[in-house]
Amino acid sequence: MKRIALVTGANKGLGFETSRQLGAKGIKVLMASRSQERGQAAVEKLKAEGLDVELVKLEATQDADVKALQQKIESEYGKLDILVNNAGIIHSEEPLGVNTSEGISAATLQETFDVNFFSVVNLTQALLPLIKKSDAGRIVNLSSILGSNTEQSDVESPYYTVKPFAYDASKTALNSFTVHLAASLEGTNVKVNSAHPGWVKTDLGTENAPMEIVDGAKTSVSLSLSEETDFNGQFIHMGEAVAW
Repeated sequence: MKRIALVTGANKGLGFETSRQLGAKGIKVLMASRSQERGQAAVEKLKAEGLDVELVKLEATQDADVKALQQKIESEYGKLDILVNNAGIIHSEEPLGVNTSEGISAATLQETFDVNFFSVVNLTQALLPLIKKSDAGRIVNLSSILGSNTEQSDVESPYYTVKPFAYDASKTALNSFTVHLAASLEGTNVKVNSAHPGWVKTDLGTENAPMEIVDGAKTSVSLSLSEETDFNGQFIHMGEAVAW
C-alpha cells in the first residue's frame, strides 16, 4: 500500500513544494488548505505533473475541521505515514527587524500561538493513532532557527537582532513539543523532528532570502522518509543538527 502523507498549508510556498517532492517519491499526498479555491489550483498543478495528490480542507484552528479530516483519513486509508506540520504565520504587527517583546499585544500573541503551536499540537494528537499504525511514521514540525534560544541569546549570531517575539516564542514552544512527543514515542515506529528550512523566498521569508523554495523543502522531505533519516527528537537543517 502507498505511503500516505498530510502536508498542512500546502497550497503555496514550502507546503506546495514539500507536497511536490513527496509526490515525486511515489507518496500519496493529502494537501491541506484553508482556501479551497487556492488549494484546488495547487492540486491541479501537481496532478498535471502526474503526482498522486488530493485536496483536503483544513482550518487547523477549527476542531470540526480537524475531526472531519481525522475521520476521512481513517475511513479511506486506515493509517497516516507522514504528517508535515507546515502551516504557520508571522503577524503583520511583527516586522522582522524589530524586537517586539516590549509592546506586542496579547491578541497578536494569541493568534500566532493558535496557528503555530496550539493547532499543531491539536492536529498531531488527533492524528497520532493513525500515525502509530504506520510501519515508519514520521512527524515533521516546521520550525525556524529564530525559535532557537541558543541563537537568540548569542550576540555573535547573525539572528541575534531578529526578534519578532510572538513568532519566535511560538517556534520555541513547537520545538519543545517535538522534544516531548519524541520522548513519549521512543521505542515505537514513529519519529518526531523539528525542521529549520532555512531563510527561503516565501511570503514569510520575502524575496530577500538567499534560498529557493525547492531547497527549503528538502529538510522536511528528508525527515519524512524513513529511508533517508533516523533522527528522532532533533532540530535539523539539511541533515545537520541545529542548537535548541
